Amino acid sequence: MKKYNFNSGPSILPDEVLAQAARAILEFNGIGLSILEIGHRSTWFVDVIEEARSLVKELMQLNDEYEVLFLHGGATTQFMQVPMNLLDDGETAAYCDNGIWGSKAVKEASLFGNVVVAASSKDKNHTYINKDLKIPTDSKYVHITTNNTVEGTQWHSFPDTKIPLVADMSSDIFSRPINFKKFSLIYAGAQKNMGAAGVNLLVVKKDLLGKIKRPIPVIMDYRKHIEAKSLLNTPPVFAVYVALLTLRWIKNEGGLKEMERRSIEKANLLYSTIDSLPIFTSHIAKEDRSNMNAVFFLTDPKHEEPFLELCKNEGMVGVKGYRTVGGIRVSMYNALSLESVQAFCDLAKRFAAKHK
Repeated sequence: MKKYNFNSGPSILPDEVLAQAARAILEFNGIGLSILEIGHRSTWFVDVIEEARSLVKELMQLNDEYEVLFLHGGATTQFMQVPMNLLDDGETAAYCDNGIWGSKAVKEASLFGNVVVAASSKDKNHTYINKDLKIPTDSKYVHITTNNTVEGTQWHSFPDTKIPLVADMSSDIFSRPINFKKFSLIYAGAQKNMGAAGVNLLVVKKDLLGKIKRPIPVIMDYRKHIEAKSLLNTPPVFAVYVALLTLRWIKNEGGLKEMERRSIEKANLLYSTIDSLPIFTSHIAKEDRSNMNAVFFLTDPKHEEPFLELCKNEGMVGVKGYRTVGGIRVSMYNALSLESVQAFCDLAKRFAAKHK
């Protein structure tokens, strides 16, 4: 049976990336060794990570003011590593709490300094993006989560502020062309749009660093990773390689403009279908709906289990909503085809016709 992969992460990868990665496990670039066996300081791998770093800058159109790092720990580690590097004792950072990951980031940052919630959408269960930011003038940085994977909301434009803007872009990185220069620091777990789980991308403006007095453990210090060109310790070699393959795929497919065109087409198809069927309901403010993660519900809760069972039987994988939210979640990352979304929409229409 054909499978349709709507997982929220780890998520779908392009077929050609999977094929190339599979071949590299057996033998990498004809060298007689697997990608899993090569040394991380060998020229074979240094070439991989340097090309990946270069492609990130190219796709983001960034200059040498910025450094690109591939780090361990995923985006969750950055909830504490960002304030560890940017926020000194007694200093203030402003955070936007528009979902579960923003809430977690607030909690971790509070261990390092004074955190002010500049905007929150908790009053409506995170069903919209609160764009009315109240940022203290002495804030060292402002933190946002650009796409809320769990709740299904997304920033479609970004706040203008003279204070350095920091963003968790884990679930919509490389899905659209934006002015990345608006941000002083960007981080993203790879397992949505950028590759396999196990590596975290960090892009940072160099002049943001080195301003705190608190000692930073070497392995947590961005400056030390920059000096070592992401080779301070053994990186997740295979995950970095898959990220490189995915970045190549994005570029070869037409870059971020093409990713955005496809994303909008898929999202419009999904949302127009759901909106046309009274059996489904969405609580998300339409202007804030995510193009990456559509979250919606069955109008009558008794229909949810039968619908999920039908999805399972039809090979629709990963459509059950996050455990704290429930409902249905359809994730539409870069590698997901329009045909997969159409198949889901056809299934939804069939189900609706039988349960009027």
